[in-house]
Amino acid sequence: MLDERSAVDFVRMKDGTAEEYAFLQREEAAFAAGTADRVLAALRALEDSMGGYRVSRLDHSLQSAARAERDGADIDWIVSVLLHDIGDALAPHNHSQLAAAVIEPFVRAECSWVVRHHGAFQMIYYGHHIGLDPDARDRYRGDPNYPACVAFCERWDQASFDPDYDTPPLDRFAPMVCEVFARTAWDPAVISEGVRLPLSPAHDA
Repeated sequence: MLDERSAVDFVRMKDGTAEEYAFLQREEAAFAAGTADRVLAALRALEDSMGGYRVSRLDHSLQSAARAERDGADIDWIVSVLLHDIGDALAPHNHSQLAAAVIEPFVRAECSWVVRHHGAFQMIYYGHHIGLDPDARDRYRGDPNYPACVAFCERWDQASFDPDYDTPPLDRFAPMVCEVFARTAWDPAVISEGVRLPLSPAHDA
């Protein structure tokens, strides 16, 4: 039985058997169950990521999530903003897209859209200082998710570089990460395509 061995026999995918692929599916499911732990480890690694700011990338992420939580945002927004810069280490030139790919199977579509595009929206604050287009977000102006991305950046992302902010530890958000990544991937009831909820009841936006 394949379950009693550690690997399939084939060396070319086209030569695999149904039994072997069933075995691999079980292996993949077991591996996927540990995604939350790997995501949390990647977050911790942001402590030693890019420097130059007055806070670490981890502290920026935690502070952003804390602002969202204190605004009354729901778990999808909180986890999305917590993970919005998780791509910094491996994809410094397109970190937004990498972060969005990580969360996309497990959160509302509006949240992953905002994370995917937040890098362009952030340019409004500094693009003019470094020769890049500060109005890069204008190309998305007609998208229904545009207002949420503007608010996401203004209230949570660009404001979260304060070393004096009361920033909670990662343990505060770890259960939320585990809850979100325990969801069934690509569940239509979770993805809720076309549904847009306020970033926070306090701001109704």
